[in-house]
Amino acid sequence: MLRFLAGETITGIRRNFSMFVSVILVTFVSLTFVGAAGLLQLQINQMKGFWYDRVQVAVFLCSDDYSSSTCAAGAVTDSQRDAIKSMLDSPEVKSYVESYQYESKDEALQHFREQFQNSPIVDTVTADQLPESFRLKLIDPEKYEVVNELFSSMPGVEVVVDQRELLEKIFSVINMASLASLAVAAVMIICAVLLVATTIRMSAFSRRRETGIMRLVGASKTVIQLPFLMEGVIAAAIGGLLASGVLWAIVKFVVEGRLAVEYPDTAFVGVRELILVALLLVLLGIALAAVSSMLTLRRYLKV
Repeated sequence: MLRFLAGETITGIRRNFSMFVSVILVTFVSLTFVGAAGLLQLQINQMKGFWYDRVQVAVFLCSDDYSSSTCAAGAVTDSQRDAIKSMLDSPEVKSYVESYQYESKDEALQHFREQFQNSPIVDTVTADQLPESFRLKLIDPEKYEVVNELFSSMPGVEVVVDQRELLEKIFSVINMASLASLAVAAVMIICAVLLVATTIRMSAFSRRRETGIMRLVGASKTVIQLPFLMEGVIAAAIGGLLASGVLWAIVKFVVEGRLAVEYPDTAFVGVRELILVALLLVLLGIALAAVSSMLTLRRYLKV
């Protein structure tokens, strides 16, 4: 039985080799997009979990260049700065703030130069142009609004900024890229399904005499249809493996080999996530090919 199945499958592949290769390539491209979108979403979730534990609320203090209502008197004074610090140390705030750190103008300039060391504007910024601030780590980041209400109206405070909002904007852009990748993948998957159906239909048509003889000698429906089914499944499985290989190269040489080295403080997807995605890709390819083949065989190879 297995020998017959293998022989019939190989015969079908030989007769429709160009279509077989086309199915592999279309499946490969579509599953690559699916896998890339999946890895990107895993990366987003991983980065959210990583950075949300580290995001801070920044309480920026007034300087001479600001003109908000709380900065009408000019730059923050020592007494105003001490009042803000006393508020941070109060029991009322301690229930929301896990820890805080004061950042002077000179420290702000140092951090700015570290973050924008490759920017042409790095040497044009001075310490006087950057504000002093208190950096707060909240016990519960969802309680930002409470902290904002406590500090935003205090004299000497210019603005209270939740860094999580900035991260949300970044992640929303990445999510859009992920959705765009999924949209392209969906179109390519439809193309792959149609191509598998066309390949199976052509294969069944080219071997209609053989299948007719098999009907006459009493061959079962499964025996007749299985070789055609295997053609689509093998092509899709190869496409899935190729897509997994490309994603492995991206994770190995781009993510782990470069990004993880350049940004050691950032959590990136690795081989464990890749194995999960690769397994799902191969199974998805096989499932799509099997369903497409079975639907086509029911219509064009009635037994």
